[in-house]
Amino acid sequence: MNVATPSYIEKRRKMVEKLCEVIVKDLVLDWAPGEIDPDAPLFGTGLQLDSIDAVELVVCIERAFEIKLSSSFNVYGMRTINKMADAITDVTEAGYAK
Repeated sequence: MNVATPSYIEKRRKMVEKLCEVIVKDLVLDWAPGEIDPDAPLFGTGLQLDSIDAVELVVCIERAFEIKLSSSFNVYGMRTINKMADAITDVTEAGYAK
């Protein structure tokens, strides 16, 4: 096993946990963060977020993770918490932190 793997897994787990907390708190959802399946759809079925929630979600992510998402960032392409975690990892590793 790669030595970096356990630290990556822990970092990833914390990011998913934080995303769930941010989504529940900032979008005022009637869910507990631990009840959210990281692979459940965010829009439509699953969490049932709408277009207004999508705009708020971008602002919440930028604030919570201290990053700046490009204007071409497609929040609808981020269908799940896990996909969002991937996107945030890409942005932070590319050096787009505020």
